[in-house]
Amino acid sequence: MTEAWKQWEGQVADGKFHLRQYLGGTDDSAVFLTERGGPEPQKAAIKLIPARSQNAEFQLSRWELAAHLSHPHLMRLFEMGRCRLGDEAMLYVVMEHAEENLGQIITTRSLTAAEAQEMLKPVLEALAYLHAKGFVHGHIKPSNILAVDDQLRVSSDRICAVGELRAGRGKPSVYAAPEVATRGQSPAGDVWSLGVTLVEVLTQQLPSWEWKGQEEPELPKNVPAPFGDIVKQCLRRDPQVRWKVADIAARLQLPLAVPEERTKAAAPISIAAKWRYVAPVAAGIVVLAAIFAGSKLFNKGSDAQAGPSVAAEPPALQPSPKPEAKKPEVQPAATKVAEKQPEPVRAAPPPSPAPVKTAAKKAPVGAVGGEVVHQVLPDVPQKARDTIRGIVRVGVRVQVDGSGNVAGATLDNPGPSKYFANLAMNAARGWKFTPATADGQNVASEWVVRFEFAQDDTRAKAVHAAP
Repeated sequence: MTEAWKQWEGQVADGKFHLRQYLGGTDDSAVFLTERGGPEPQKAAIKLIPARSQNAEFQLSRWELAAHLSHPHLMRLFEMGRCRLGDEAMLYVVMEHAEENLGQIITTRSLTAAEAQEMLKPVLEALAYLHAKGFVHGHIKPSNILAVDDQLRVSSDRICAVGELRAGRGKPSVYAAPEVATRGQSPAGDVWSLGVTLVEVLTQQLPSWEWKGQEEPELPKNVPAPFGDIVKQCLRRDPQVRWKVADIAARLQLPLAVPEERTKAAAPISIAAKWRYVAPVAAGIVVLAAIFAGSKLFNKGSDAQAGPSVAAEPPALQPSPKPEAKKPEVQPAATKVAEKQPEPVRAAPPPSPAPVKTAAKKAPVGAVGGEVVHQVLPDVPQKARDTIRGIVRVGVRVQVDGSGNVAGATLDNPGPSKYFANLAMNAARGWKFTPATADGQNVASEWVVRFEFAQDDTRAKAVHAAP
């Protein structure tokens, strides 16, 4: 049906979205260029799929859910619904228009190691955000890593819940983890897909492995360091020992930024300036856009000047030198990240025994506070825990809206380690509360989520913010 989609060029979906140009698709879906209405119509992309009665409502609800997720490195979904094209009943979703995707680039050349590292940071941040919210991407591959207005984004139209089984009975994708068909989607499955993607963008080849076998995948010999080791840990058959997103970030010394509101994302940078932009923190976001800088850059082929590698501040937490000892089979997090290792993070001294104020912040007078209904604990690699001496305490102040969702977060007590502070901030954004009420109406409230990191576990509790 792939070629048959082109017949719909020039048609109008739902009476308002003109199908300007067929951009690509599969037997089960098609993407067209369209515009969103308004005083100044803007380019957008519209994806169409057949409206099969048994799963139509489920698909629409999943798009609605994805549309409410907000992260600067996730594609935005604007509108979704039903339409008819000829005699065909269809579902559609309108999303941001991407100028290019990574799958188009690797048909002409592979990425350099520096480019791959720049590409990874926003992808890891988007995945960390989804996993903290209880979702998985489920379809990480080069064509789903896209450039939008000089920013790198990950597709969001197929985001699903953890444990969701793959629809259809066709052959699994070459990017799908071996356990997905029986156990459903999971964060570990996203890591597997990311490992396959890394191999492909670095070598223009796919790893070799058998679906029914037990052998670990065989990698091409030209995977550059340090990605060979990373990919091996991403492609472990046993999802329980597979690396997590935080482990990959720590191995590359890429601190995962806590996302602010989408409107506060970095402004677009001119293409000519991207490779010259060397500010350490901004480099992880800005330089990667040069990967997608258009044909003028790509025509340089492998001789194109590579952008600077990420120089962002490494996590404050890294393993200290230890006597030679047997290493576990899987080395998570910051193993061998640098020859010179800092001293271990030492926990701040415990607070004085003075009473802690926990009185509820009355945001209006007479408001009745809510309670925690869902909490998220940070996923801490064991290698990171091994550097803790005592207890690392971090406090995160969260603003909770009238629906009980976290609308904003700031550090109330950053503790001794920026690395743990970032873990706490990311986790706190996923907490949910019953709304506070005043005069029978839901109102906003403010809480402090207090995390305690130890070598053996993580504890957390939330208290009303002091007035």
